[in-house]
Amino acid sequence: MVSLAVLAFALSLVVTLVVRRAFVRLHMNYAPDAPQRFHIGHVPRMGGLGVLAAWVLALAALPLLQWADLGGNIDWLGVRWSLWLLVLLPAFIGGVLEDLTQRLTVRWRLLMTLISGLLAACLLDLSVPRLDLAWFDPLWTAWPWLGVGLAVLAVTGLPHAFNIIDGYNGLAGVVALVVCLALAHVALQVGDRELAAMAIALAGATGGFLVWNYPRGLIFAGDAGAYLWGLLIAVISLLLVQRHPIVSPWFPLLLLIYPVWETLFSIYRKLWRGDSPGMADALHLHQLVYRRLVRSVLHEDEAKNMLARNNRTSPYLWSFIVLTVVPAVLFWRYSWVLLAFCVLFAVSYVVAYVALVRFKVPRVFQRGKF
Repeated sequence: MVSLAVLAFALSLVVTLVVRRAFVRLHMNYAPDAPQRFHIGHVPRMGGLGVLAAWVLALAALPLLQWADLGGNIDWLGVRWSLWLLVLLPAFIGGVLEDLTQRLTVRWRLLMTLISGLLAACLLDLSVPRLDLAWFDPLWTAWPWLGVGLAVLAVTGLPHAFNIIDGYNGLAGVVALVVCLALAHVALQVGDRELAAMAIALAGATGGFLVWNYPRGLIFAGDAGAYLWGLLIAVISLLLVQRHPIVSPWFPLLLLIYPVWETLFSIYRKLWRGDSPGMADALHLHQLVYRRLVRSVLHEDEAKNMLARNNRTSPYLWSFIVLTVVPAVLFWRYSWVLLAFCVLFAVSYVVAYVALVRFKVPRVFQRGKF
């Protein structure tokens, strides 16, 4: 596993740099007045290409690693990454088209991820077999289409959830990295080396990308990168629960509650204001942290000032996700404990959001040195 992670990291480090140099002169960027733009200058948004290439090449090299006694006892025939690529392709293409043109509507991008979700259900037999709720599981088992529908919804929605939190250098990338490591840990606990290899390879590829993304912001993951993280993590999570009854279905939800709840809460507040849920705005939690918690940095160069504030935003959210990842890893078998932490996070999120909106932030955070 270590060899696989190192290989994926090295490949991503090189390929992402090549991608950056290839696209840096094309000046593909958000419009200057776009609400999600928090940088100055032209930064390539094609980092997802580097992550995907590194993930694919690292897994393809497994036979070579095993020949050199570096690949462990991972069953090569069990690594159905060719099917995974077919599942990933529609969503990733949609992300790339948006990154290149910035003209692909939310409806079309949602359709592309829905196609990927349907392919996942058909090709990988994805389903959520249970909810670990004694009063509801008999009905859930009697209607298996409920589990398939929930799996399709997860694969369709999580890529967009990662895209929403992909607003500042290192934010979505570190979330993806930590989640992949947690999934790999639990997969190894239950003896599923195939899923562990998938997660470890993605973690290594994400780490190589982060070298260029944080703190210098030399390249962004873009929609393609966010869709890649969301879709692969969704598939790994669902298969882990489906294959191993000991793993609670609430484990991946708590693990991913930050991007999931950010998405649900964003839909709610936009509908409450009478806006379309697909409309971009600057009222996400990480954007409020940027505006109301992160101190201004005194640089004569406006670009350096914005970059420094951008980089200081992500650590606030990193500390936030630790509060979900740690209990998820510790209690991955205990559904009621995980469900309680999900509720606790949702309440804490709303309290923090309201405090930021009303400028009632505790002084300990106002004086933070992030």
